Amino acid sequence: MSTFDVTIIGSGPGGYVAAIRCAQLGMKTALIEKYATLGGTCLNVGCIPSKAMLDSSEHYFNATHSFAAHGIKVDKVEVDLAQMIARKNEVVAQTCNGVKFLMDKNNITVYQGVGSFVDKTTIAIADTEGNNTTVTTKNVIIATGSKPNFFPGMEPDKDRIITSTEALNMKEIPKKLIVIGGGVIGLELGSVYARLGSEVEVVEFADAIFPTMDRGLGKEFIKILKKEGFKFNLETSVQKVENTGKGVKVTAVNKKQETVVIEGDYCLVAVGRKAYTDGLALDKAGLTANNRGQIEVNDHCQTAVPNIYAIGDVVRGAMLAHKAEEEGVFVAETLAGQKPHINYNLIPGVVYTWPEIAAVGKTEEELKAAGVNYKAGQFPMKALGRSRASMDTGGFVKILADATTDEILGVHMIAARAADLIMEAVTAMEFRASAEDLARMCHPHPTYSEAVKEAAMAATDNRAMHI
Repeated sequence: MSTFDVTIIGSGPGGYVAAIRCAQLGMKTALIEKYATLGGTCLNVGCIPSKAMLDSSEHYFNATHSFAAHGIKVDKVEVDLAQMIARKNEVVAQTCNGVKFLMDKNNITVYQGVGSFVDKTTIAIADTEGNNTTVTTKNVIIATGSKPNFFPGMEPDKDRIITSTEALNMKEIPKKLIVIGGGVIGLELGSVYARLGSEVEVVEFADAIFPTMDRGLGKEFIKILKKEGFKFNLETSVQKVENTGKGVKVTAVNKKQETVVIEGDYCLVAVGRKAYTDGLALDKAGLTANNRGQIEVNDHCQTAVPNIYAIGDVVRGAMLAHKAEEEGVFVAETLAGQKPHINYNLIPGVVYTWPEIAAVGKTEEELKAAGVNYKAGQFPMKALGRSRASMDTGGFVKILADATTDEILGVHMIAARAADLIMEAVTAMEFRASAEDLARMCHPHPTYSEAVKEAAMAATDNRAMHI
């Protein structure tokens, strides 16, 4: 029986990064993964493949919608969906193989199979061929992630009623795709197929898309998506989804309490994700999941059993790959006796549509609810020379700052390359910069980043230059 200093269950971004950092710090490390490839949901059926599809669909959309304005003439542009998916699969394979390389490089022992607790220091591993292996370990990090969520009446059949996993491997481009859920997953994958020619109709229970983000972002993005043909049904509750054989029928109730029936070719159920702990036998280690299926942890990501930690989607907080990575490093360094920290308020959120959406810190709604006296500065992308040059004029950058101290409290943006631009805000806020600090930094011209400077100036005595 092999013995390890630390054993990680789950090889997603949280798990494999935790394994690398543990190994770097001199711990004998094991990693257990139930699937044949490493990388978890993010690398296999989440972040990486969806971004590959988003990029491919964006190229097609630009070829058919904006190339002519740039003086580029193309004829008979067609979608080869099979090749698009094949390229996506190649990207996934390269990325997962990269993780395997990193495990070998760092001398991490990898077990393929389902890991389950025998007790708090013993883990049994059952592979797909029925073989069983048992390891003992001083510490355990649970990093088993999440799986797609759904509510009664909308159970996926993986045929016409699909989850994000099936949406990444479609055999045809739907004439009409119904998306249940106006969050990140639904709108990213909805954007893929809208760009490829699908009619996309969104059904959202809340009164806004991205309901947890700053409301200004959702309002602006609905305007942008409607121009691309999206339809939205907000404050609408889905009662039932039916596979009719050649399509789907969604029955819902709108805010006027009227019954609405929407028909399409496929229905993508994208109502979030839920923690995944199946097969762990938590009870044998002295643990239980809470009523949300999560494993409860303290500020050190430590469970009720002192030698067992949990990170990522399986615990509280935003279900983000980069949050899981930070927690993985945090636990590894804690086990090594270091004093790491994570500022959860400064973990950015990103939506990889086009334009991209990114945010960090507090929203206006949160500041109002907390009674914080704040000021806001906003700058439209259409006023930026770089945006006009690239024809990416939709969106804005908004900076929220304390009315008394001028400290930046939140930054929210819809813009080309917002996913990269947001890190300027994260860096500034980590060092508790003021809006004045950002306003006085020289930003290169012409760039999208100038919108951040302009928004900071707008928040500082309303002195933006270009509006």
